[in-house]
Amino acid sequence: MDQLRQSLLDAPIIEKGDYEYFVHPISDGVPMLKPGLLREIVIKIIRKANLEDVDKIVTPAAMGIHISTAVSLMTDIPLVVIRKREYGLDGEVSLHQQTGYSEGDMFINDVNEGDRVLVLDDVLSTGGTMKAVLDALDHIGADVVDTVAIIKKAGPNELDDSGHHVKTLINVTVEDGEVVIVDQHGDD
Repeated sequence: MDQLRQSLLDAPIIEKGDYEYFVHPISDGVPMLKPGLLREIVIKIIRKANLEDVDKIVTPAAMGIHISTAVSLMTDIPLVVIRKREYGLDGEVSLHQQTGYSEGDMFINDVNEGDRVLVLDDVLSTGGTMKAVLDALDHIGADVVDTVAIIKKAGPNELDDSGHHVKTLINVTVEDGEVVIVDQHGDD
């Protein structure tokens, strides 16, 4: 994970209110995402995630899409994107998510009771989005086989006492305006 580690150490930090936010190609699309970094991440996800009998990859819009698309292409597992727009399709399920700097509704389509899913996202920070997604999938009756976030911002989050477990590729914190690597191997 040399490229991911170095890219995080080089990431600029901005403040959104009281929240220190790192700007990174995986979580923001800027600076430019280099193919080698994306490839490194996808290989690590495929090695770390339990993909056995997974029917669908599920990811929240927007910054999980590029990662999940690459994993879908490498594994031939179909991809479902949880959108921020309501379409009104049969079976659509809404959820409300709140992060450290925003909140809003999201909508799940094409996930049904009994579907075996892998949930992928770019960053686990406050846990607001991931908890809302996992709770909605539980409500649908989907079987969440595994959950992976690329980057975890260390510290308490909404998943801590939820019973949901998220694997991560690397864990970081932001201290004095700089990214600090807390665990370069992430959570298993």
